[in-house]
Amino acid sequence: MDYSQFLIMKQEIGLLVVFLVVFLYDTFMPGRTQKALPAVSTVLMLLLTVAGFCPSCLGVSGDSTAFAGMYETSPVIAAIKNILNIGVVIVLLQSIRWANSDDMRMRRGEFYELLLVTLFGMYLMISARHFLLFIIGLESASLPLAAMTALNKQHQESHEAAGKYILTAVFSSAIFMMGLSFVYGLAGSLYFSNIYVALASEMNLMLVCAVAFVIAGIGVKLSLVPFHLWTADVYQGAPTSVTSYLSVISKGATAFAFMAVMAQVFGTVYSAIWEWMLYALIVLTITVGNLFAIRQRNMKRFLAFSSISQAGYIMLGVIAYNTMGVAAMMYYILVYIFSNLAAFGVIGAIENATGRLSMDDYRGLYKTNPRLSFAMMLAMFSLAGIPPFAGFFSKFFIFTGALNQGSTAIYVLVLIALINTIVSLYYYLLVVKAMFISEEECVIPNFRSACTERLGLWITVAGIIFLGLVSCVYSGLLDMTADSALSLFFV
Repeated sequence: MDYSQFLIMKQEIGLLVVFLVVFLYDTFMPGRTQKALPAVSTVLMLLLTVAGFCPSCLGVSGDSTAFAGMYETSPVIAAIKNILNIGVVIVLLQSIRWANSDDMRMRRGEFYELLLVTLFGMYLMISARHFLLFIIGLESASLPLAAMTALNKQHQESHEAAGKYILTAVFSSAIFMMGLSFVYGLAGSLYFSNIYVALASEMNLMLVCAVAFVIAGIGVKLSLVPFHLWTADVYQGAPTSVTSYLSVISKGATAFAFMAVMAQVFGTVYSAIWEWMLYALIVLTITVGNLFAIRQRNMKRFLAFSSISQAGYIMLGVIAYNTMGVAAMMYYILVYIFSNLAAFGVIGAIENATGRLSMDDYRGLYKTNPRLSFAMMLAMFSLAGIPPFAGFFSKFFIFTGALNQGSTAIYVLVLIALINTIVSLYYYLLVVKAMFISEEECVIPNFRSACTERLGLWITVAGIIFLGLVSCVYSGLLDMTADSALSLFFV
């Protein structure tokens, strides 16, 4: 075996080094220094993220494959992983206070180790060009998340969330494997490229079932309707830091992997099979997510249904099936990271200080905590797509990428998405109304959040404003995908 192939996996090796340092620190350092573990983990992850943008360090200058084509990397794939790393750094920064609480004192190291393992699995999913490696990455990313949801052992809701998540993860994996068995029976291979060629001449009921099972298996991970039933309960029961990780990082990585699978495996049968499947899923996901979000009073359940709706918009990048769609999807997820983590940052700060999670408790919040109210307002405006904030441009680019398909069906799909954007504007503004307009006496007193929580909020707010005002980020992503996206996502 040529062990030099491992050197191609620069980002994976860097992440494993971070994991090893965190594990050794947690295992061998004395108890009095354990409180430094969250800060150490955050700094190491920050260094990994910075190194990922440096071509001479962990950057990727060209397309490379390893292990007989099972693993592939390129500048686009490296950029996708760097986008996820940015979100992970923010999550780690916002979770320091919670990780250092008395309840987490004995499980502090578990949180960081499990998180890094899940991120490693997501790396493998994104780079996989063989379904064996894809499944290894999928399970490595899914199973530790079940343990992470149960970290609040003193809360029954956390145990219930973990149980629901593990059952859902096992069930979705079984469906996905069933679809793969059909694919293998038709193509005789698990390589993406070989399956693509073999399916070019196939069109039968077995192939339709295979595509449906694969979409359903990954759809559970993405919380696409009707595979979303686990989402709200798990988001509510899991610790807020874990919920933010689930809603942003896990969803973003799965979306990128989903695009690669659908394009490189089922691209030849796109118009005949999975086009109408995704159309139906997108309409249901956006609409149902919006309608149920209106009814929620718990802030974590509110953002759970918001994330379901956002998953529908992300899928427009998959349905676009072109270079602009890839760039728009990357930009959308980057903006979503800053917007959603800003909202979760405010929720986490208030929960850590007061234990309150009801939207009704946010009435008059600007009177006692104006800075938190301002950050939450910007997050809601961005998620709703109000100009000139970043969320407006992310939706504009994802709609534009989809419209490049040029079909009547896609025009109708984008129109439905636009109508749902108006609906989402209503429930996002409900939060703003509660904070700034409601006259009730605020039940949340004035408090000073931890410095790491404030730093995380400042980063997310800056990202929302910066990505909305500076167009070079999207232009850079578009130029990058123009050079390599066609070879990366389309065989």
